[in-house]
Amino acid sequence: MLKLENIHKTFNPGTINEKKALTGVNLVLEDGDFATIVGSNGAGKSTLFNAISGSFIADEGYVELDGEDITFVPEHIRSKYIGRLFQDPLMGTAPNMTIEENLSVAYLRAGTQRHEVFRRISKKEKQLFREQLALLDMGLEDRMKNPVGLLSGGQRQALTLLMATLVTPKLLLLDEHTAALDPATAEKVLALTEKIVRERKITCLMVTHNMHQALTMGNRTLMMDAGRIVFDVKGKDREGLTVKDLLEKFEQNAGQQLDNDRILLSKE
Repeated sequence: MLKLENIHKTFNPGTINEKKALTGVNLVLEDGDFATIVGSNGAGKSTLFNAISGSFIADEGYVELDGEDITFVPEHIRSKYIGRLFQDPLMGTAPNMTIEENLSVAYLRAGTQRHEVFRRISKKEKQLFREQLALLDMGLEDRMKNPVGLLSGGQRQALTLLMATLVTPKLLLLDEHTAALDPATAEKVLALTEKIVRERKITCLMVTHNMHQALTMGNRTLMMDAGRIVFDVKGKDREGLTVKDLLEKFEQNAGQQLDNDRILLSKE
C-alpha cells in the first residue's frame, strides 16, 4: 500500500542551523498493516509523516501509494486518500464550525467528483453522520449543531478520528494522537482507533512514546533514530518481544541507548 524509497530531507541546508531530518528512509507497508513507530524526539517521526502526507517534497527519494507515484503530488490532493491526526486536539477541526459542518467538510473533501466539495449535504448523509457519531459513545450525535470549540480535548480528538476515516482512507497517519489527553480519555480514543482501523481494514502508521503500545497495538513495530529506521519487526518475530528486548534492539542497531525520558518511563 505504501512504498518509501531512499527518502532524504535536510532543513536549512548549508547554514549553521542545518538539520538532516531524514537520511535514506526505506519502508514498505502492505495493505492492512498497522505499524507503530517509536523513537526519541528529533528521530524524524513527524518529518516522515510530513513527507508521506506531502507537507514538503523530499530532497531525494520516491513515494508510492497503492501503486501510484505521489512523490510530487500536492498535500491537498493527498489529503483525499491520506487521513492524519496530530498530537494537539485543536488541530484537524475548525472550532467555530459545528460538528455537522466539520464532518461535512471532511466528507466532501474526500469525494472523487471535481466539484464535490461545493455541493450540499443530503438528509441521508446527515443521518450517516449521526450514526457514526453515535458509535463514539460520547453523546455527540445529539450535539451536531454545537460548535466544535465547545468540545473537550478527548471529544475533539475522537471527532477528528471520525473525520479522518468517515470516507475510508488508503492510509491513516496517527502522530501521537492521544498524548495530550488524560489517561482514561486516551485509552478510550485508542480503543476507538483500534476498532475503526480493524473494521475498515485501514493501513495505518501510529507514532507512540509508549513502549507497551509499540509492541501490543497493530501487527508491526518500527524504531527510528537520527532520521532513519533502525529496527523493523512484525509477525511471529514480534510476538515474543518484551520492552527490554526492544530497548536492546535499539541500542544494537542505533549504536546508542534510547535516552528519551517519556519512552523510558513507559517501560513499566
